[in-house]
Amino acid sequence: MKVDPFPTAHVAEIETRADVLPWLVRSIWPTAAVGVLGGPPKVGKTWLSLDLATSVASGTPCLGAFPVDKPGPALLYLAEDSLDSARSRIDGICRHRGIGLHQADLHFITSPTLRLDRDDDSRRLLATVQALRPRLLLLDPFVRLHTRDENDSGAISAILAGLRQLQRACDVAIVLVHHTRKNGRGPQGYALRGSGDLYAWGDAYAYLSRRDRTLRLCLEHRSHAPIDPITLNLVSRPDGSCTHLELAPDAPAPVDVLPDLVLAELDRTQTPLRRTHLRARLKVNNQRLGQALEQLRAQDRARCDAAGWSPVR
Repeated sequence: MKVDPFPTAHVAEIETRADVLPWLVRSIWPTAAVGVLGGPPKVGKTWLSLDLATSVASGTPCLGAFPVDKPGPALLYLAEDSLDSARSRIDGICRHRGIGLHQADLHFITSPTLRLDRDDDSRRLLATVQALRPRLLLLDPFVRLHTRDENDSGAISAILAGLRQLQRACDVAIVLVHHTRKNGRGPQGYALRGSGDLYAWGDAYAYLSRRDRTLRLCLEHRSHAPIDPITLNLVSRPDGSCTHLELAPDAPAPVDVLPDLVLAELDRTQTPLRRTHLRARLKVNNQRLGQALEQLRAQDRARCDAAGWSPVR
């Protein structure tokens, strides 16, 4: 019986691609990257995932500090949160950012169950992603998305392979929200509960931990050097509304993203802004804002006149 050989290609015929993936959300998540947002229970993983999804869907900076380079639709499946609760959370995030819900291109899968280890559900998820063409697919939490033993390497590997196929077919970033082990030791990726395939699979990882009332976000990327850990607070207005995550007062936005954040604010308002207005809107100290503005001026990306600062178009 004749056996067909596998296809081959000479090394010179193989198309090259950039070693570093472009950003979906600067410093937080690369474009079309798959990975895990991990942390212990009740640490704020859903708050962070909703902030990330709202940012992509609205083009507003994630955590109020990290610009979205490729905004577009976001698709979510929340297995443990009711739709009205999720809507209320997102509404608060949007109102804090000064936008309405209609300005966020954000969609929920409303099915009561979704099981990634079932062929019919996997096909329906593919059809949904193909129809909506989201930039981001967020699935929360992983433990509710399958019926297999999470320590079974073969079963978990098959589920993750299906998600990787979905990512490649639809050019979509995929974030799995997952729990970490109690008293996990070593690199944070090894603290993810269940099979080690979860840590081997991804392009990007975000880890949340808590110390007293302060949250710590650590990031890990296959194709980017990580930024320093970020300190976050979950805060609300005095009346309890508009609950959201934001950088802690002693953890300002990294210097490398602040110029882009300033420029995005100038572009958004479309009118010159004085430095005092920029400080109030961006909640940064005067020295750091001055450094960012001078960097933008030196790069011929922004200019200042009697009316204030505006982008160079």
